[in-house]
Amino acid sequence: MRSTLDRLISWMGLGIAVVLLAAGGMLTWAHNFIGNEVHQQLSSQAITMPGGPALTTQDMKDNLGKYAGQTMTTGPQAKAYANHFILAHMNEAAKGQTYAQVSAAQMAAAKADPNSAQTQQLTELKTTLFQGDTLRGLLLYGYAFATIGTIAGYAAIAAFAGAALMLALAGFGLRHAALARRGSSVVGPRVSRKAVPHTA
Repeated sequence: MRSTLDRLISWMGLGIAVVLLAAGGMLTWAHNFIGNEVHQQLSSQAITMPGGPALTTQDMKDNLGKYAGQTMTTGPQAKAYANHFILAHMNEAAKGQTYAQVSAAQMAAAKADPNSAQTQQLTELKTTLFQGDTLRGLLLYGYAFATIGTIAGYAAIAAFAGAALMLALAGFGLRHAALARRGSSVVGPRVSRKAVPHTA
């Protein structure tokens, strides 16, 4: 009975190990695919990370200084460039106003006088903010996918480690089942003894 139970549990462990191996393989593929795609898409933009005089604030220096002069190819680079360079210049140009706020002001100015200097300035600012928001969004999407790829890589490692553990446990279980079966066959079945009446 013990031998049968050990074998059953061991085979279940082997099944779980196979599932974990398959999951680890797929997660590894996802990690590599996402990493390659993010690298190719970012590098094709040929964006050089700013450095030196271009980093005009301490925030820029703290977050972009370590990437200065590098070609943007990774998610963390994209996030830093989007949040600490593009956004900083957008806030400076628009005095902290968002695209929606500038767009509303531009439409109001155009309705009052479409040819005024204020309307022209707001139109240019609206275009700048629109382009900035678009580029930021694309870069942050790249960062999000890169993060997913990184998580997939860690999950693949965990899946392979779990599979190795389950294979080891299943191996021990099958070995124990074999030993238990061998021990029971050596001992053999117990023979019941009937009570023999005592004679004087």
